Order: sequence, then C-alpha cells, then structure tokens
Amino acid sequence: MMLYSAPFQAQHAKPDYDQALLWTVLLLLAFGLVMVYSASIAMAGASRYTNHQETYYLTRHAFFVLFGLALGFVAFQFPTRALQKLAPWLFVLGIVLLALVLVPGIGREVNGSRRWLSLVFINLQPSELMKLFVVLYAADYTVRKASHIESFTKGFLPMLLVMLFIGALLLREPDFGAFAVIIAIAMGILFLGGVNGKQFGALLVMLVIGFVIVIWSSPYRMQRIIGFMDPWADPFGKGYQLSHALIAFGRGEWFGVGLGASVEKLLYLPEAHTDFLLAVVAEELGFLGVTVVATLFAFLVLRAFAIARQAERLERPFAALVAYGIGLWIGVQVVINMGVNVGLLPTKGLTLPLLSFGGSGIAANCAALGILLRIDWESRQLLKGYSV
Repeated sequence: MMLYSAPFQAQHAKPDYDQALLWTVLLLLAFGLVMVYSASIAMAGASRYTNHQETYYLTRHAFFVLFGLALGFVAFQFPTRALQKLAPWLFVLGIVLLALVLVPGIGREVNGSRRWLSLVFINLQPSELMKLFVVLYAADYTVRKASHIESFTKGFLPMLLVMLFIGALLLREPDFGAFAVIIAIAMGILFLGGVNGKQFGALLVMLVIGFVIVIWSSPYRMQRIIGFMDPWADPFGKGYQLSHALIAFGRGEWFGVGLGASVEKLLYLPEAHTDFLLAVVAEELGFLGVTVVATLFAFLVLRAFAIARQAERLERPFAALVAYGIGLWIGVQVVINMGVNVGLLPTKGLTLPLLSFGGSGIAANCAALGILLRIDWESRQLLKGYSV
C-alpha cells in the first residue's frame, strides 16, 4: 500500500507558491492586453506618430508585458534579506531619477508634464519605479527604527522630511497622483509598523491641509476640481474627459455593447488606453465587466494582506511590511483610478495597475508582485522547516 500512497501524496502536495495570486496576475495582464488593443486601435490607425499602424500600441504593450513578467521572475530570485540591504540604495537611485527628470534636455515633457526619461527604445517614468522603492525603503526604515518608531524626532520626523522632499520633486513634474499614492504607501507602512497614534493623526491633518494648499495654489488643479464637480457645465472644456467617461459608462449598461464596439474610443475619450481604460471596459463589457475587474483586484489585495499576516506570524517584519505596502499600493491606485473614471475623484494621471498601457507601470507592478510571491514562497519554506 505504501508503494502507491507516496506518489499519490507527492502529486497532491501543496505547491511552493501562491497559485491563485499568480493566475490572478496573469489573467489581469492578459485582459489588459486585449483591452489596450481594443481601446487604442482607432487612435493608432489615425495617428501619424504611429505611422497609422493599428497594432502599434498592442505590440508595444505585449513587449511591456513580456518584459514585466521577466522582471517579476528576476525579482522573485532575490531573497528578502538581500532586498532589505538594497532598499536604501534603490531609494537613492529613485531620487536621482526623479531629479534627472527635471533637468532640461534630459527629462521629456508630454502634455505639459515632465515625467519621463527618454531611453533608447522606451520612455522611463521614474515615479512608477519610486512607488516600489518607497515600499522597500519604508519597510526597511520601520524595521531599523523599531525601537524609536514612537519617537517624533528619531522615528517619525526623518521619514516625514524624506517624503516631503520626494513630494517636492513629484510636484515639480508635476505628478500629484503619484505623490498621493507614495504618501499613502509610506504612511500606511509607518502606521502598521507601530508609529505613535497621536503623531499619525496629526500628520493626516497636516496632509489634508497640505493637499488643499497645493490644489488652491495651482490654477490648473483648481480647474480640474471645478470640472470634476460639474463636468456638464463645460463638457467641451474642463469637463471633457469626465463627461465622455460617464457617457461610456452609461452606454455600457449591464452587459456592454460588445468587445470592440465602443464609440467613445473613436477619438472622443482622451487617454482611452491609459488613464481611462476602465471607461472602455465599462462601455464594451458593461457593469459585469467592471465588477469582474474590481473583484480580481480586490482578491489580489486581500492575498497581499494574507501573505503579510503569514509573514508576521513567522516573525518576518520586513517581509510583512513589504507585502502590506504592495497591497496598499495596488489597492490605493486602483481605487483612485476607478474613482476618477466614475467621477468620484478629480482627474489624475494614474493608470490602472497591470491593465493600462505603459511600460514603467507594468514593469514596476510585475517586479512588486514577483517580490510578493517570493515573500509567500519563503514563508512556505519556513513552515516546512527549511531555512531561507
């Protein structure tokens, strides 16, 4: 009997990685590939920039996805202890890249924003990489300062000053959306790491006041707020993007008009393949399609938090905080992007993770999820009694 039971048990042994998480990521990437092609085909065919090639954005996005998967595989190979050692250096690299974006002749300006570095084949957006670097650095900082984390001068203030410096660089681009996500990541990790509750509450109040001042002092941000509050008051001006996004949601109703049948993507809805990809999903696949996308993202975030809790139980504080940070990053960015698409939040230049067109975003997301899978894998090895 033992001769048959051993192979049977081996075949049904638990895998060494989170299969559900991996398949969710692959499904989102594949769905994004389809929707980016659907959303961009009209724009690519009409543009001289793309040489009227309808598959221009599809082929580039496919390359980004393959590159992102390769980068995620590489990230999976790094032990978390090695990532903890690299965290400060990666953070410094991110600061250097953000500074280079602002240098005339180096940073590339598009639509009034200087957010990109022109490389040989692609444009690198450092703010996307900085989100990952902030996750690693904030987790490492919180672990290193564990004994002083409740102290304002030794634990809280240094991180606050560093985040304000990063915020100043991002606002110079300007990239208010990335700044909001990065602040949410850093503050979330500090809160989970045990920062003083009163200090954290005071910081939240200061952040709200700071955001109001930043918006109030910037005419173009004020125009976005006005357009967000009543897009139909100026549907051909300040409210143009949001009004067309809402039209797309209205046309989609419950089950959509059919894949590829969107009207809004026919040069009506700006940034249909990037910031407003969800509006095209809503129009073509309806409420059902949007619900499926939201459910997949919710599952991904919940798995990140579950992996973080497992790492906590195994007394792996850095790994736990990194997993929490990745979950916060994906969750916050998804909520902001979806909020913008349905008119609950003012327009921001934030893409939908894993779905929207954009090489830097896809690469950063895949690298982060490769690290998340590594954290889970290491926890499983420790539960089996192996060292990592």
